[in-house]
Amino acid sequence: MPDVNEWESPPKDYGLIVPDGWFQIRLEPGLWDRGIIALAEQQFRGVDNAPHVRERMMRDLQKQAKMAFRHGGIELYMSTLTVGDVPLASSLLVSISPPDSWPRGATVHQLAARIAAPKKDVSLVNLPVAGEAARERYREDPDPAAQMGNTLPTTTLTYYVPVPAADKWLMLSFSTPVDPLADQMVELFDAVAGTLHWK
Repeated sequence: MPDVNEWESPPKDYGLIVPDGWFQIRLEPGLWDRGIIALAEQQFRGVDNAPHVRERMMRDLQKQAKMAFRHGGIELYMSTLTVGDVPLASSLLVSISPPDSWPRGATVHQLAARIAAPKKDVSLVNLPVAGEAARERYREDPDPAAQMGNTLPTTTLTYYVPVPAADKWLMLSFSTPVDPLADQMVELFDAVAGTLHWK
């Protein structure tokens, strides 16, 4: 595949390698409902005594999908991984920057300076294939009403990657409420981001 600086026209697609156990939901009207239903069936297979929990999960995911789609979301991955009986809850939202959301022609350095804040860890990184990117990590207090009842702080890691030969950005936004394992989960997120490539 071409080096990131060798693209003369924008790539048609991108690729990522995600862990087994990450469930993909395509964020297109008419498609995300099917993905959410399939995820709910998988997660609640053999569980007949919690219909209200299943319905709430589906409603929350539908809200997330609609909001993400409005902001350029392409696909959403939800982790179904567990260690013993402990779920390794996490998600990955892949999105494209909405038109005019950032100054046209901004560089990775300029973007990093723009998103920098006291409680954020912002740095410049070089992805093995996709090239230079801005990396942003921060931790937020829980919001049970918006996070399916979560009561633990959430760690978010976002990569902002310029699309070759285009005035657009691809964002990989990972998050996890598994606060005791936040550093280990971020290592996993970094590994996934490192597989990003253009097609």
